[in-house]
Amino acid sequence: MAEYKLALEKREITGKKLKALRSKGFIPSVVYGGKEPVLASSEYVPTEKVLEKAGYHSPVDLDIAGKKQLAIIKDVHIDPVSRKIINIEFQAIKANEVVEATTPIVIANFEASDASKIFHFEMNQVMEEIDIKAKPADLPSELIVDATNLKEVDDKLTIADLKLPAGVELANKELEGDQVIASLFDPAAEAAAREAEAEEASVEAADVPSDNGSKPEETPAE
Repeated sequence: MAEYKLALEKREITGKKLKALRSKGFIPSVVYGGKEPVLASSEYVPTEKVLEKAGYHSPVDLDIAGKKQLAIIKDVHIDPVSRKIINIEFQAIKANEVVEATTPIVIANFEASDASKIFHFEMNQVMEEIDIKAKPADLPSELIVDATNLKEVDDKLTIADLKLPAGVELANKELEGDQVIASLFDPAAEAAAREAEAEEASVEAADVPSDNGSKPEETPAE
């Protein structure tokens, strides 16, 4: 049994009529994975709460007009203007079969590292999620990477630093272990470099000849 539950109602309406359904506070959805896709809908507020908690990684117990179905969320369509959810795609799954899901990567303990405490470096996380494979009960809500040992500005966190729980594996076996998840940078050094570039540009601009080939005349001090 999944931690998250959501009640769906089957729907007949499609196309342009979905606008009226949304105006009444419902989200249309499709459940794939059975013999045929099931068209459904659900109330906006409870659906939004389940999506926020389950994400693309946790199974959801769907009640489709009284019929139980385990599923994971495969895609959520957002209106680009209102930023509201306008459609959801669910993938029906079985409890004893391995499924693929997208899981967030969370970096922990960076504040305890020498890189942060002593050298005041900052972190740039370039990979925030990753696809994994596991049975529904084994799907983690997140994968944690420990940053405690980071020190030098060239230190990085990579795929090899991921600690996968038992029963979990990467969906893409071809991912290189040295692929970067997060890297460090020195904000003070970067600020100094930008200041130096700005000063150099200012000097170069002052040395540019005017249209008649001479340098701009300086205004005499009063």
